[in-house]
Amino acid sequence: MHGGRRKRLFDQGDLQTLLLALIVEAPRHGYDLIREIEALSGGDYAPSPGVVYPALTYMEESGLIAVVADESSRKSYEATEEGRQQAESDSERAASLKARLTALAQQREKVDPAPVRRAMQALKTAVFDRLNHEGADRDLALQIADAIDEATRKIERIET
Repeated sequence: MHGGRRKRLFDQGDLQTLLLALIVEAPRHGYDLIREIEALSGGDYAPSPGVVYPALTYMEESGLIAVVADESSRKSYEATEEGRQQAESDSERAASLKARLTALAQQREKVDPAPVRRAMQALKTAVFDRLNHEGADRDLALQIADAIDEATRKIERIET
């Protein structure tokens, strides 16, 4: 969505369930968790650090996750035994949340306008290259306009 705030995809409880499930799979830092959620959604959704890091702090204080000692300057988290038990009892909920992200990715794939944007840019470049070519005149501009109008008519007739 452009120009406006999108409603949160997950409430705080859902986010914590998802984060815990991902941490149980493999120890991760906050940035990795954000990127993993973004990848699951096909790039359509990434939770903000402003919701992820407080959730991680809460989960750490609740004894569900613990900081892993490593050489990185980032805090990496792993699930505690209590966290693993919680993740096990929430496994169906976590699967449902992951399915919601996967559905976003599939929807995005269906309507991803990237190929159309690429084609429009190629058309624009071809039109301006042709019009800036030596010998370009009003007749050429009219021929180009006719070709674009024909393409428009073809697009309008495409069945969905």
